[in-house]
Amino acid sequence: MTYEAAENRYDSMPYRRVGRSGLHLPAVSLGLWHNFGDDKPFETQRAILRRAFDLGVTHFDLANNYGPPYGSAETNFGRHFKDDFKPYRDELVISSKAGYDMWPGPYGNFGSRKYLLASLDQSLERMGLDYVDIFYSHRPDPDTSLEETMGALDTAVRSGRALYAGISSYSPEKTIEAARILQDLGTPLLIHQPSYSMLNRWTENGDPNLYQALEQVGAGCVAFSPLAQGLLTDRYLNGVPEDSRAAAGKSLDTAQLSDENLRRIRGLNEIARSRGQSLAQMAIAWILRPQGTGGGVTSALVGASSVRQLEDTLAAVNNLEFSQEELHRIDEFAVESDINLWAKALEA
Repeated sequence: MTYEAAENRYDSMPYRRVGRSGLHLPAVSLGLWHNFGDDKPFETQRAILRRAFDLGVTHFDLANNYGPPYGSAETNFGRHFKDDFKPYRDELVISSKAGYDMWPGPYGNFGSRKYLLASLDQSLERMGLDYVDIFYSHRPDPDTSLEETMGALDTAVRSGRALYAGISSYSPEKTIEAARILQDLGTPLLIHQPSYSMLNRWTENGDPNLYQALEQVGAGCVAFSPLAQGLLTDRYLNGVPEDSRAAAGKSLDTAQLSDENLRRIRGLNEIARSRGQSLAQMAIAWILRPQGTGGGVTSALVGASSVRQLEDTLAAVNNLEFSQEELHRIDEFAVESDINLWAKALEA
């Protein structure tokens, strides 16, 4: 059936300005890291994307190697875009990234100009797009100068293949330096995409911390893995389900389900229940709270394996307020839990 977007799609989702730019993102964005490769039913993907847009999610986030296999999430999204979303292109923010392993040899990884621009061209072809709204350096490259990597992002924007430039998993110091280089080139840094959750709070550390750095350079923040790869849901309160990420070994090691981490998760779940929210909803609302030392998170980037899961997660926007007492109670359990899979990127 021909898809027609819901007329009330902008009625319930709040939108937030990205740094000092003119762009706004939905408070919750949809990431296609999992569930959009060739291992997932195409009709399930379609239902999730349609429902997301109907509920005001205008930002779809991809990367070159999302799948499996690599590239298949972009290829599948391209089919969905052609079938359903092409009439709504100017209402959508579509992003992609390059920086992790994509193809064999020395030119299919990290942050060289050759890799980034070749990857962007391939991503556009897979998705059937003339441009992406945001193109990211997916991680810093210890062997390539920031000038080269940021120069490639500048070229992507100046050539019309991207509207904005972003970075992901950069330290606060490297973020400031990357923003300076881009500013000198005439292409402002739009946004940073870090991992961040109640159990992974590295963005709050340092002087300056990441939010202070982003406030300084005028960039926004879209936080990925806000549910800690699924830990901050009700999935693991009573063990490891057979159909879970942990059981499948997908970005969640069962070692992370330690007794101490489970104690924290159960404590947070009790607080969520007292707020009338699921644990996932509270985890999303919490990362969207104002940060006292900076601008905070612009948008929470979530995944979804079903329409039902998507709807439950998006309902977080119905209760984004926290009392100081609730925040203090949450801090008893929301502590670093050694789950940051991307920590090494920060050392580059």
